[in-house]
Amino acid sequence: MTSAPDLTVVQVPVSDPRVRPLLRELGDEYSTRYGKDAHAELARYPDEEFTARYGGVLLLLLEGGEPVAGGAFRRYDTGTAELKRIWTHSAHRRRGLARRVVAELEREALARGYRRVYLTTGPRQPEARGLYLATGYTPLFDTHADPETIGPLPFEKHLPHTTRTTAATGKAATP
Repeated sequence: MTSAPDLTVVQVPVSDPRVRPLLRELGDEYSTRYGKDAHAELARYPDEEFTARYGGVLLLLLEGGEPVAGGAFRRYDTGTAELKRIWTHSAHRRRGLARRVVAELEREALARGYRRVYLTTGPRQPEARGLYLATGYTPLFDTHADPETIGPLPFEKHLPHTTRTTAATGKAATP
């Protein structure tokens, strides 16, 4: 599993044309696994929830200027970011790009003062479940139970508590 060294991380609004492959492929993937109404999951949250103004972000990994992976978070509560829309382009899987997206989202969440990350994934997405377990997320469900009997599979991860200085005061602040 290798990752290309020339990846660029960009923050974009949902309306950016480079987000279209992410939305299209996620919609197709959800529909294949959960039925044709699964496209509604992508419309569940208003686009503005994935903007800095509302405590969120949408990131893309670009390779040669083209989107190869991406993901987002939204404010879940004052101390928690909720990961959403984690995606790797179908032509670029098995390269560790999803891990990179998750790490970039965690870094950004920490920089914005979040202390915890929360997410859910569907019971028919074993690769997503594996990704979150492999990247240090704690399952908030019985991992021995049949995922189909649980519904959405919740995970959490507490972000490292670090001291940093605020730009405004130059004094130590905690996220």
